[in-house]
Amino acid sequence: MKKEVKVISLGGSLIVPDKINTSLLKEFKRIIKKHSRKYKFIIVCGGGSTARKYIQGAQKLGLTEEFQSYLGISATRMNARLISYIFGNKNQEGIPHSIKEVEKRIKTQNIIFCGGLEYKPKQTSDSTAAEIAKKFKAEFINLTDIQGLYDKNPKKYKNAKFIPKISWKEFLKMANKIKYTPGQHFVLDQTAAKIIYRYKIKTYILGKNLKNLDKLLSNKKFKGTTISY
Repeated sequence: MKKEVKVISLGGSLIVPDKINTSLLKEFKRIIKKHSRKYKFIIVCGGGSTARKYIQGAQKLGLTEEFQSYLGISATRMNARLISYIFGNKNQEGIPHSIKEVEKRIKTQNIIFCGGLEYKPKQTSDSTAAEIAKKFKAEFINLTDIQGLYDKNPKKYKNAKFIPKISWKEFLKMANKIKYTPGQHFVLDQTAAKIIYRYKIKTYILGKNLKNLDKLLSNKKFKGTTISY
């Protein structure tokens, strides 16, 4: 039986919030390996604090937004290499830099890792993951450092209200209220929100408690946000 593909955007804030989160990555490996018997995974890695440090430095040095984005993409690819090595992928072929290469590898591999692919304006690794989910008609799981979507930033506002379910249209409205910046820190970027709305991609936003990822992949009740009809 052909395995269903799941696309996971692994937020850089989980990989390297300040230093590399080794305990979380070990747990992530265990869960993905466990479920790879049933699913194929395409895991898109974010840049985290590494990307933000380069982007902030580039801003102070007067580099354009485009060059800031290139630096961010490089950080995502470095993180993807790290995680591919953790999973035992020690081959010399590196990581994919295009959807075509992802498509080629998924035919023979159960778990694919990548960072940002080709540069496109106003995109983060989230929209790369959304593009891949569109290509493979897959569900999209976004792992970030808050447990789902809130009506406002829960890190700033203690009275922020958790949103367990939202429509694609309403989510797009929320995303569009935020001005895009390279390395931005909203749960999904604006381009990703447009893609999941246009192509009706069922999307989940989960936090750093990876038990919820395990529950979702096991079709059990989980704590997080579902974006759908």
